[in-house]
Amino acid sequence: MPLHMINNVSVPETFDLPNRPSLAEKKADEALFDEALALIKEKNALLIAHYYTSPTMQRLCEAAGGFIGDSLEMARRGRDSDKQLIAVAGVRFMGETAKILSPEKDIIMPNLSAECSLDLCCNVDDLRRAKQEHPEATVVAYANTSAAVKAEADWIVTSSLAVELGKYLTKLGKPILWVPDRHLGSYIANQSDCDVYCWPGRCIVHDAFEANALEFVQKEHPEAKVLVHPEAPAAVVERADYVGSTSQILAYAKSSPCKEFIIATERNIFYKLTSACPEKNFIEAPVASTKGHCISCANCPWMELNSLKSLIEALNHPKEHSLSVDENTRVKAMKPLEKMLSFSADLKAGKITL
Repeated sequence: MPLHMINNVSVPETFDLPNRPSLAEKKADEALFDEALALIKEKNALLIAHYYTSPTMQRLCEAAGGFIGDSLEMARRGRDSDKQLIAVAGVRFMGETAKILSPEKDIIMPNLSAECSLDLCCNVDDLRRAKQEHPEATVVAYANTSAAVKAEADWIVTSSLAVELGKYLTKLGKPILWVPDRHLGSYIANQSDCDVYCWPGRCIVHDAFEANALEFVQKEHPEAKVLVHPEAPAAVVERADYVGSTSQILAYAKSSPCKEFIIATERNIFYKLTSACPEKNFIEAPVASTKGHCISCANCPWMELNSLKSLIEALNHPKEHSLSVDENTRVKAMKPLEKMLSFSADLKAGKITL
């Protein structure tokens, strides 16, 4: 089915990226491990961290009895916890999703300036105009969006369910207005035979993976399986042995008999990959460069704002690090989230056939 790129929306050409921590700063941060661990226990907090946070943050999360996962998994774990104080190590939309699911809980983040390029690519006013231009389309918003954008959607979806939802809506004869990732939107259209009006946003990490360079790495490692996140460009996806969300990539690597993998997603997933599969070899997929310098180097600069130092500050001063979502927005955003959760459950139970 056709893919229609939406052009009359404001998407940044460049982003104001935070400075990366130096090696000395990283070493100093690691020295705060015991202090941070003791404080989490003292405050009776639950730490939930994304796979793309630093290995030090993920190691702390494990030691504190927290949870490491994708954004929706994080929010659900926070909702199901008996703890009142939830510390979200990730980017802003992840904290908002946690607050949408747990409005009665105190949601704090190490750094409220931790953004996501996909979120920044989707202005809610632009989305409202696009909805008016395509009134026949069902609005499907990726989880990597603000609470305000989620509130305008008919469905919220994760990368692990995106194709399945596309197939489901195709059976219902419904075109999709997809926001905000152009590569995942294209992948949904190709895999589900769905008519998609696609937002032109991008993730600066996954957008940088480069197919020609990947071909050379494959020649150097002919036995390696290539595992790719669907936010990567189509030319990279075409070279994949497996395409899936971060959690799905981790699960595939764990279950596969293959001993070597080329990974095209954010590099901090290597912490979980190597922990789960110490006998296997994981290779970073190559990224494109601009004037000799990679834009992201497969490492999200906003995720790096989640330092142990900033987490300690958030735990000691929760009001300054507290995240809130307007109640009207939260209620509206909850509806498409609940639809996705019900769809996922029905799909697993065999109540929906595609």
